[in-house]
Amino acid sequence: MTDTRPSSTPSATPASANLLASATTLLPHPLPPCENARIALFAMRRMGAHGLADARAAHTMFTAFGQSFRRPLVLLRALMADLAGTSAGTIAIAPCCCARMTPAESAMLSILSRVEIAPESARYLMADLLGVRRVDGVLASAAAVAAAFADEGRPVVM
Repeated sequence: MTDTRPSSTPSATPASANLLASATTLLPHPLPPCENARIALFAMRRMGAHGLADARAAHTMFTAFGQSFRRPLVLLRALMADLAGTSAGTIAIAPCCCARMTPAESAMLSILSRVEIAPESARYLMADLLGVRRVDGVLASAAAVAAAFADEGRPVVM
């Protein structure tokens, strides 16, 4: 009987190292430790990939917020529509099952966490994310989402 398993030769490890380096280049940020930020991220990923009326995003919001889920869900939908309508380019999102974040996702969560306490920082992040100068409308949508999460006892913290 012969062993058909691949051997761990030095030539096999550079390929896996290249794959790992490629993955961390595309997804350089780890998931946030804040559960509320992960809820927002999941809903944004689902809506970005499957549309604003995605049932799994709505179910996640219902599970997290209970009967008070409508306000955060509707405001998050409005934010996603504003982002898509205002952006000068594409905004990269990872699949929902991904354990890391794209730079755009990290920026979005940072905006949600800073919009109330450091609005100028949030404004600069939003302008960089969207590639446009006038971000007041989208920033107002982000502030509404952050307030909705905070009002329900689930502030987004990064």
